[in-house]
Amino acid sequence: MMEVKRLLGLATQWLLARVLRYDLMLLTIVMCLITVGFITLFSAGYSFPWRIEDQMRNIIVALTAMFIVSFVPIRWVRKVSVAAFAAGCLLLLATELVGVTVKGATRWLDIGVRIQPSEIMKLAVPMMLAWYYWKRAEQTVWWDHLLALAILSVPVAFILKQPDLGTAILVSIAGLAVIFFAGINAKLVTACCAIGIALMPLLWTMLHDYQRERILTLIDPTLDPLGKGFHTLQALIAIGSGGLSGKGWMEGTQAHLDFIPERTSDFIFAVFGEEFGFVGGVLLLILYLSLIARSFYIAAHARSRYARLLAAAIGVIFFTYSFVNIGMVSGILPVVGVPLPFMSYGGTALLILGICTGILLSISVDAKD
Repeated sequence: MMEVKRLLGLATQWLLARVLRYDLMLLTIVMCLITVGFITLFSAGYSFPWRIEDQMRNIIVALTAMFIVSFVPIRWVRKVSVAAFAAGCLLLLATELVGVTVKGATRWLDIGVRIQPSEIMKLAVPMMLAWYYWKRAEQTVWWDHLLALAILSVPVAFILKQPDLGTAILVSIAGLAVIFFAGINAKLVTACCAIGIALMPLLWTMLHDYQRERILTLIDPTLDPLGKGFHTLQALIAIGSGGLSGKGWMEGTQAHLDFIPERTSDFIFAVFGEEFGFVGGVLLLILYLSLIARSFYIAAHARSRYARLLAAAIGVIFFTYSFVNIGMVSGILPVVGVPLPFMSYGGTALLILGICTGILLSISVDAKD
């Protein structure tokens, strides 16, 4: 009995010591975003009480995962990178074979609870590529980057097949971020960009009709104000009607009169902009910029190549999520269905973001040892 008590005491001391070495700035920023997100979602979804209850559960699960992962040394995370990537690919294959189809897209897998495996790959891909470059160490040569691109292409191909262009782009950016920070030659980057630009006409023909319509609607949403352009126009009206200081919490007319589609998920920024105005929008942008900057700060002070690459990729993930969502709602990017980090309704995406934060906390703790 005394031995058990002694072990429990040592474990408690270890956990407490680890918590005290957390990056408190990162933790504070994330908690602020979650709080602001729930307040906004409560207003946007008060007529959908089950969504508010679900989001409370999602937040609890995400925070629990975040704290559990933060206690895991980053070297243990590195050891499961290959297994996580392989499991994600198998889940994508299962989704292709027996997935749940909603509105013509097969993106979900029912395993008792409905999950979206493509969301997992947003983290599993950079974990795998960071592991690969860590394994290669200083022996990295030009063909390592080509092999990394081949590894990245496997999950991206699965996701495009679903089809889910938005998630495929996010997974690609997360993977390419690791390849970039691993030290890819600038000439190779230039060549890849030139090839990408040259292939744009071909890529245009490969897009689905609804994807091409979204891009055309971006240029002029008034071409189809009651159809493809409806989302963008209503979001812009909501943000504009918020003015300088907003209409006030729970006072947004565009949201509460059901003019803003997907107001609890992809277009929650429009609800926030209407109720908290330009001032609130600027403060929210400062929070996201602080989150991204802190991620890169942690990456710069990480002790291993794996940790540096993964932390930098997570910073890019935070940037891409927030930039694409806010740009989409503001009418400067096509509507691609990307959630706003820590604010949009959703379980799998919030869980992955929580795990990403937990990894950053773990890296920050290890850097202080």
